[in-house]
Amino acid sequence: MNKIELKPGIYYVGVVDWNLRNFHGYSIHKGTTYNAYLIIDEKIALIDTVKAPFAKELLDRISEIVDPADIDYLISNHVEMDHSGAIPVVMQKATNAVLITSAPSGLKGLKAHYGDNFNFKEVKAGDSLSLGKRSLSFVGTPMLHWPDNMVTYCPEEKILFSNDAFGQHFTSSKHFDDEVSLPQVMNDVQGYYANILMPFGAQANKALEILDKLEIDMIAPSHGVIWRSHVKEVLEAYHRYADGETDDTALVIFDSMWHSTEAMAHSIAEGFDKRSTKVQLLDLKENELSDIITEVLTARYLVVGSPTLNNNLLPNVAALLSYLRGLQPKGKKGFAFGSYGWGGQSIGQVNQALEELGIEIIMEPIRINYIPSKEQLNDLENKVASL
Repeated sequence: MNKIELKPGIYYVGVVDWNLRNFHGYSIHKGTTYNAYLIIDEKIALIDTVKAPFAKELLDRISEIVDPADIDYLISNHVEMDHSGAIPVVMQKATNAVLITSAPSGLKGLKAHYGDNFNFKEVKAGDSLSLGKRSLSFVGTPMLHWPDNMVTYCPEEKILFSNDAFGQHFTSSKHFDDEVSLPQVMNDVQGYYANILMPFGAQANKALEILDKLEIDMIAPSHGVIWRSHVKEVLEAYHRYADGETDDTALVIFDSMWHSTEAMAHSIAEGFDKRSTKVQLLDLKENELSDIITEVLTARYLVVGSPTLNNNLLPNVAALLSYLRGLQPKGKKGFAFGSYGWGGQSIGQVNQALEELGIEIIMEPIRINYIPSKEQLNDLENKVASL
């Protein structure tokens, strides 16, 4: 790969993982990148590393610019191993380097992962490090999405090295936002936030309050493209996500055994359409959970249906509700529905799960025995249309 220069003396030295399809349970479709950045000044700084299997590629890329032994500082914005995995290999080469991490969680995490044989330096919010002509300052972003997370800011260049914030699981031979499809990248921004950062809206808002005070010309995240032309757009998107803003969109999410619950889902979708609410019909047999969660982030209505199997939910519906429990979506309205043969327990179970998620229940659970009649389906459509 040719050298990728963000600004004079500041380089992208990360790697592209084209084949990754699962990121700790979050399905991705195009792989990801592990972004690391090298700053050449009177002192040389490497900001983050890469996943361990790609350590050699990282070092080869650094070696095209400078001898890795000359690195003075290795800054670890985040302990998670897709960022820190190559630290031991880099530190074997950069024997005089100081390993900079957040206090106290970063130090604790790195020692737990890699031992305590490195020359550590802890930093906290507001601390600064001089490289010569440039400096780096550190902003704590705890729980975005681990306790140790921080971001690094270069005020002279107005670059924010943002770690997980503003990232995407997006792969391309190009590395800047103005070189790729912006709608696709923004969709991946939403997917990344929804599946990883959704539970941490309060923490995101606190971080954004600080970042809004910085002059930012470029955002260099740890995954995906580097923002240089659409910084405003991605910052605005994060404000919407963190505030829990919703669109007038309904998601009708279901699984079905013999198409009865599916028929109910179609009638519910027609009802939302009648009231001019944008609607998406999402069959859990055909849609990845991670893709559904991407839509959940900004949808206003969350309607979930399951028939009853062995006095319980269908497994796909149970998986959805379990996933949502961890992500804690805010500001949603919805209800439960489903067909049943004799017991019909699933519909109440869905309703209970939605209540426990804090979703505002706007209709009593809809239960239809066996195969819904045309009249029942029409009645269901009209009830939804009149909400």
